[in-house]
Amino acid sequence: MSITIKEVTSKSELKKFVMFGIKMYSGHPYAAPPLLMDDMTVLSKEKNPSFDVCDAAYFMAFRDGQMVGRVAAIINHNANEKWQYKHARFGWLDMIDDIEVTRALLSTAEKWALDRGMDVIQGPAGFTDFDREGMLVWGFDKMGTMATNYNFPYYPEHMEALGFAKDVDWKEYNITIPSVFPEKYFRIGEIVKAKHKLTVAHFTSTKEMASKYGVKIFDLLNICYKDLYGFSTLSKAQMNFYIKFYLTFARLDLISVILNELDEVVAVGISMPSMTKALQKIKGKIFPFGWIHLLKALKGKSDVIDLYLMAVRPDYQVKGASALLFTELMPQYAQMGFKYAETNPELEDNHKVSTLWDNFETVHVKTRRAYSKKLK
Repeated sequence: MSITIKEVTSKSELKKFVMFGIKMYSGHPYAAPPLLMDDMTVLSKEKNPSFDVCDAAYFMAFRDGQMVGRVAAIINHNANEKWQYKHARFGWLDMIDDIEVTRALLSTAEKWALDRGMDVIQGPAGFTDFDREGMLVWGFDKMGTMATNYNFPYYPEHMEALGFAKDVDWKEYNITIPSVFPEKYFRIGEIVKAKHKLTVAHFTSTKEMASKYGVKIFDLLNICYKDLYGFSTLSKAQMNFYIKFYLTFARLDLISVILNELDEVVAVGISMPSMTKALQKIKGKIFPFGWIHLLKALKGKSDVIDLYLMAVRPDYQVKGASALLFTELMPQYAQMGFKYAETNPELEDNHKVSTLWDNFETVHVKTRRAYSKKLK
């Protein structure tokens, strides 16, 4: 039976587009389905300020009246200008195990990109580095995280069969949290604070943290991530958008913000208990009772803590600011009963990040890949 591709043109169709990916992994033991309201917001031209610098279209695949796949096609003009290329992105790719469905979806995204003057398509990627990116190619039997995609093993098989090649890989690590944190870190931390006049910020609410230091945190991330794969500098509007995503739903005792004497944020660590099991229970919907599961996961006990954002300003990396982050966070994790910390995806050649874990017991648990293909 033939495959029909339809572009999303209404809010109801966008909801169908989002729910397809959530329902596809309903009941899966390792997937962490996104929240419906989050994806609806990110994909909304009216709500997401990334559309100030991006174009996008969303496509659904149908066979015999049944939806069998979806894909988003995106152009980030800021990234193209920065890196001096003409690249489009594909994201939100999900489909049944039928390569003809995958071919139809990606061919549609490729034509959309070609019609707009692009010469390469790459992904999976979102509008910015703060959206989910990368396709799982190894570690399918490991629990996913709130910040990452999960996909079945046939996805990368389809990509390679359709002429897509590896662009870059990201790796994720499981870090054993020491029950007794090495005393030397505490000594180093105190020396670093005194020598470089650093302080650890403390807050009474996430609202206070977000309003006082939210933009400064993302200013730091703009600096730290500027040379990473495909990154484009966030505008103030984009910063405020992601502040709501990352900073307002958080636990203050699992966040460390390091300030210098000018009140600049020079290092930050943001972590949360694993939310995966809660996300599996609520199947994308916060209301009417999903928020209860999320709140329990946020406030409750878990063996695993997810490291969402970790960054140290380059000129403070050699000053030991990372050691100060660890003295703030690692003992806290141990005291709260966490046994393992899982990193966010790290580019395989980003040695500045990977060396942060050199003094800890780490295990490589997952690999994600960005693919690319030249357009004709």
